[in-house]
Amino acid sequence: MKFIDLCASLAAVGAASAAPAQDGPLNKRADFQFVGVNVAGGEFGIGTYPGQLNKDYVWPDKAALDKLQGEGMNSFRVAFSMERAVPDKLDGTVNETYFAGLEDSVNYITGKGAYAILDPHNFGRYYDKIITDTAGFQTWWKTIATRFKDNSKVIFDTNNEYHDMENKLVVDLNQAAVNGIRDAGATSQFIFLEANAWSGAWAFVESGSAEAMKNIEDPSDSTGSKLFYELHQYLDSDGSGTSETCVSANIGVERLNLATPWFKANGKKAMLGEIAGASNPTCIEALKNALQHVSDNSDVWAGFLLWSAGPWWGDYMFSMEPPSGAMYTGVFPSIKTFFNA
Repeated sequence: MKFIDLCASLAAVGAASAAPAQDGPLNKRADFQFVGVNVAGGEFGIGTYPGQLNKDYVWPDKAALDKLQGEGMNSFRVAFSMERAVPDKLDGTVNETYFAGLEDSVNYITGKGAYAILDPHNFGRYYDKIITDTAGFQTWWKTIATRFKDNSKVIFDTNNEYHDMENKLVVDLNQAAVNGIRDAGATSQFIFLEANAWSGAWAFVESGSAEAMKNIEDPSDSTGSKLFYELHQYLDSDGSGTSETCVSANIGVERLNLATPWFKANGKKAMLGEIAGASNPTCIEALKNALQHVSDNSDVWAGFLLWSAGPWWGDYMFSMEPPSGAMYTGVFPSIKTFFNA
């Protein structure tokens, strides 16, 4: 998600509609490998480091996680901060106070049988500077992955939404992350690669990310079957996810279909890591149609994650936090058929 500072997020969506969704005919869906939701909070308080728990940042609410898993979700993308996890330098040591909260959340999710996706929500930056030290980034990932190397339900997401970077650097950072994770002994878990241009599905091919990234290798699996290309797609005019107005009922399908043929042609697997829609008829229909596209093309799309749960969203238009989040109450009832309940 492009805007992750809590105050900016809430200011941008303060007037979000709370109109209830109307349930329509249930569409046929695929049995997705991954289906779930993002969980924001651990990355909040950008620029305030190390920050204070429950003042600057927050970890997922366990009762909310239980409720969402009961709704058919099997995957939770847990956002956290690179700077808080390893504060001094990329090849430094772990901040045990912060990391204990991350580990507790991850272990709770995986202990319930779901996947926990580790999401360093940093946009390819560390202390607001583009990461160019690929060796340091590899070491950072080795440090993180070492803590989870024996947990088969952990998935590693290399970094959230690289943007405004050279494609070669994005490729090198993704490869460094894969190498660091495998060097840690986490040789069997899935890894989600992310693209340049905010990981946008609609920009994946046009930006050159697709061709640049297609030769990323997994040193633990020559088939590459454990690597997934994570893309994000929003439905407003600029694809930023900052407006409650969706372009049309078909905009999600149109944008996703700019990437789908590439995956089919190249034998790669995609993962829709973020998508959302506000509680209004056009957005609900656009979201349903987009998820139907993912379902209809499940030979290349492994699943999807909604943006976003998290205990601090308040009246944010895309809040999937039970029991009263705007998207949870106003949109989710119309798309439940796409979950594995």
